[in-house]
Amino acid sequence: MNHASPDTTFPADWDLPAFETEVREPRRHSHALVIPVINEGERIRAQLRRVEAAQLPVDVVIADGGSTDGSLTPDILAATGVRAVLTKRGPGRLSAQLRMAYAWCLQQGYAGIVTIDGNGKDNVNAIAVFVECLKAGDDYVQGSRYRKGGKAVNTPLERTLGNRLIHAPLMSLAGRRWFTDTTNGYRGYSRRYLLDPRVAPFRSVFMNYELLFYLTVRAGQLGYKVREIPVERSYPRSEPTPTKINGVGPKLAVLRQAIDAARGRFAP
Repeated sequence: MNHASPDTTFPADWDLPAFETEVREPRRHSHALVIPVINEGERIRAQLRRVEAAQLPVDVVIADGGSTDGSLTPDILAATGVRAVLTKRGPGRLSAQLRMAYAWCLQQGYAGIVTIDGNGKDNVNAIAVFVECLKAGDDYVQGSRYRKGGKAVNTPLERTLGNRLIHAPLMSLAGRRWFTDTTNGYRGYSRRYLLDPRVAPFRSVFMNYELLFYLTVRAGQLGYKVREIPVERSYPRSEPTPTKINGVGPKLAVLRQAIDAARGRFAP
């Protein structure tokens, strides 16, 4: 059972992981910023401070996959104006976190959702641009470090090659729109896109990274208005790469999920 705020109910056909909701602030904006995290430590704390300092036109909603590192303390949440923390208790990884958070945001009435990784790699100032695009009528906005005006800082070579030579061409071909950075989780979605029954993102088939890839290809297939905008993504120079995908097996699994999305396996 989902433990949401008292005024939040979900359609019976939405399959969501069990989760707990802590609402800390009232709604102030028409768009939400969803930040998926799990044990991001000081990276998420620093990122929340940057978001707060930038005074962005979004309400911050954290989608916690079950962190145990104590990084999301009440003082940092209060100091950075986080609106809500959703903590997943049911099964699944990133896609389950996103299903949980997107469903909650839609039921709260948000007109659109921007997602940014919680590991501090992305420049938060682009969030305002995502919101502008959604307000102007775009339905799916993909951030790209490779577009003119974007920056790819210290990106591992295998990431660049895999993205530019395999992942982006595959997603572009399947989605009938040209993209350059489809592994990038910095993106935005309109309310009408996520609520379209031909999209149906609230299904338990989305457990790992499938939802990101599926939403990329499905937008173009259904003729939604799609845009790619330049963003900056920086990897630390003297630290391990901040990622949850380590080892050959997990990387091959992600590739299989992308291929499944391209083949139409997840279409309702």
